[in-house]
Amino acid sequence: MKIDKLSILAGKGKNGSKEKFGSIDIFAGQKTGIVGPTGSGKSQLLYDIEKIASGETKTGRKILINGKPVGKNFKIDPSQKIIGYLTQHMNFMTDSSVKDFLESHIKTRGKHRSKKSTEQLIDKIIDDANTITGEKIDKGMNLLILSGGQSRALMISDLAHVSESPIILIDEIENAGIRIKSALDLLIKKGKIIFLVTHDPILALDTDKRLVMKSGAIKNIIYTSIKERGIANYLSWINNYILDVREEVRKGKQIEELKLICTPMEA
Repeated sequence: MKIDKLSILAGKGKNGSKEKFGSIDIFAGQKTGIVGPTGSGKSQLLYDIEKIASGETKTGRKILINGKPVGKNFKIDPSQKIIGYLTQHMNFMTDSSVKDFLESHIKTRGKHRSKKSTEQLIDKIIDDANTITGEKIDKGMNLLILSGGQSRALMISDLAHVSESPIILIDEIENAGIRIKSALDLLIKKGKIIFLVTHDPILALDTDKRLVMKSGAIKNIIYTSIKERGIANYLSWINNYILDVREEVRKGKQIEELKLICTPMEA
C-alpha cells in the first residue's frame, strides 16, 4: 500500500479538554518530532498512531491514512503491517549470525529473488549500518554480541531496505551511540513517514515539525525554522566528532588534541 499522507484528528487531553487543532497532516518523506516532559502523553500519541486509532483509545484521536479511516481487517492483517517500531531497547535474543538473520528476514518479506541479489542486499544493509555506528558490523558476527549501537544501526538499515512499513515510530534512540542524523536520513531517503519521541536537540531541531505534548494533549505545533536546522547540523557535527574520539579511545589510542569546535565571538 502506497501511503502519501497520515493525518491526526484532534482528541482530548487528560483533563478531558479537546485539543485545539483540526487535523495535523504528515506527508511521505517527512519527520515529525514528539516532545514534552515525562508523563505529558508522548507514548500515548505513539500508541494512537501505531493502532491507527479511530476514536476508541482514551484520547479519542483518529488517525487517517491517505485522508481516510482504515478498516478493522486492515489493522489485524499481518501482511498489511504498515508501521514499524524502533525502541530504545533493541537487544537481539536470536543465536544466529548477522548474515543468517538478514537472509531470513529478506525471505520472510518476499524480497528474495536470487542468491546473488540477496547477498548484495545484505552487503548494502551492513554497509549503510556501518555509516551509522562507529563500531563496524561484520556479517559473520553473532547477533548476541552486538552492542546497543550496533543493534540499532542494523535495525535502522533493515527498516530502510527490507521492511515494507512506510511509517516508522522511533522512541528515544538518542543514547544509542550512533550517528543519529545519518540514521534518520537513511529512512527519509526511502520516503518513509517518521515520528520520533525525543529529548535530543539534534533530532528535535532536524524535524519538519514538532508536536509539543502537555497533560496528555498536543498543545502546540512548531514548524522548524532554517536557523534551527542549521543548529541541528552543527550539533550533529559535534556528536559525530565525539563518536570518532570514542572509537579512538576504544582502540587504545591516546588523545592529544581536540578539534576547534567554536571560536568565541569578540565583544
